[in-house]
Amino acid sequence: MNQTILDERKSQVHRIGEEPFAMACNRPSLAGAVSQRACVFCGSRVVLYPIADALHLVHGPIGCATYTWDIRGAISSGPQLHRLSFSTDLQEMDVIFGGEKKLEASLRELIQLHSPKAAFVYSTCIVGLIGDDMEAVCRRVSADTGIPVLPVMSEGFKGNKREGYTAACKAMFRLVGTGDTAGISPMSVNILGDFNLAGETWIVREYFRKMGVEVVANVTGDGRVDDIRRCHGAALNLVQCSGATMELAKMMQEKYGTPFHRVSYLGVEDMAESLYKVADFFAGHDPSIKSRTVELVRAELSDLMPKLAELRTDLEGKKVAMYVGGSFKAFSLIKAFRHLGMRVVVVGSQTGTEEDYKELAEISDPGTIIVDDANPLELAQFIKEKDVDVFVGGVKERPIAYKLGVGFCDHNHERKIALEGFVGMYNFAREIHASVMSPVWRFMPRRSPARAACAAKEAVNG
Repeated sequence: MNQTILDERKSQVHRIGEEPFAMACNRPSLAGAVSQRACVFCGSRVVLYPIADALHLVHGPIGCATYTWDIRGAISSGPQLHRLSFSTDLQEMDVIFGGEKKLEASLRELIQLHSPKAAFVYSTCIVGLIGDDMEAVCRRVSADTGIPVLPVMSEGFKGNKREGYTAACKAMFRLVGTGDTAGISPMSVNILGDFNLAGETWIVREYFRKMGVEVVANVTGDGRVDDIRRCHGAALNLVQCSGATMELAKMMQEKYGTPFHRVSYLGVEDMAESLYKVADFFAGHDPSIKSRTVELVRAELSDLMPKLAELRTDLEGKKVAMYVGGSFKAFSLIKAFRHLGMRVVVVGSQTGTEEDYKELAEISDPGTIIVDDANPLELAQFIKEKDVDVFVGGVKERPIAYKLGVGFCDHNHERKIALEGFVGMYNFAREIHASVMSPVWRFMPRRSPARAACAAKEAVNG
């Protein structure tokens, strides 16, 4: 194993076929390793901020509030309150004497100014250290204003990004069960773990509409507080980003008996399989839903597959590295790349579990590198070692790819192109084709004739 990988990190890297499967994961990032992973506070904001008619107030230093809507791609069909970023802007005197008064004053002013349906108050590292009683402040303001004011206990030092997901789910669960469920169809679902990036939730909702299935709540892309309050009336929860919202699905199953299915709206097979799962679930209510779903999938694929075949001509044999937030995305993308004739040789995630990585090892090719909670040096080393043609990641991975002269595809929350659904698969294929086939890579040192000749000489000399 290369010296770039610190000894303490070696157990979080696995090479398929070289050793029996074993992966250490879901543990705090190694101090000093410059992890690509986000913090607890970030995890909670990922889940909650797309609720568009809620107030989102960060209780902490102004720096934490820089994480705003404007670096994300979730969009709303109505209210735009989630696009505004609010902070209590704690200063030295607040740290010494406490920030509760400032928090309460901020909440009252903002609620009066914007009339939100609910307010989420995010705790940051410094608030956890000074011990502000956010729960008490939120309770007082809620009683006076008549709207839910919900503390999100997301102090950054509590753990990793998954702890933020849990904090968000606990805050949302306080809303669930407080709304009227009258009129909800027995054939109804909640969409969990989809964030309506570039309007993706709308694509999926349209598929369900054609199948005759009602969507009660989007949790949380294009989300609404009132929908979440009554979402316990839905017959089924569909969980896509399991890391972000699985906790909420389990809490709803335990308290309200709502079953859940894991789904993915990415790629060809997983998108179709997700629709078939829903059709099977409701077939007892309406047997004709199966034939409607088959017809829907057939129509979409008859349009999509010839287009993919055209792009595959250029992409056949190209190699891919990907580093994503949740591992569900990696499962679907490995299958999607096979439709393009491409091979994934490096795959990693910020928050995968041992079960996730074991499944990844089962569906990946021999020689593939699987990595948990990577850092920039490791990712750069793997990209060079495998000589990949395109790197799939988020905003933090983009500079790594460009510095190495490698094509890049943004598949994180910053993207502005819909990549879900069958139409999203075509968008994805076009994005990959445009990046991989760009003539600019010919001028990069990595692809220069001198470098190629050197590599060929090294290969001959063994």
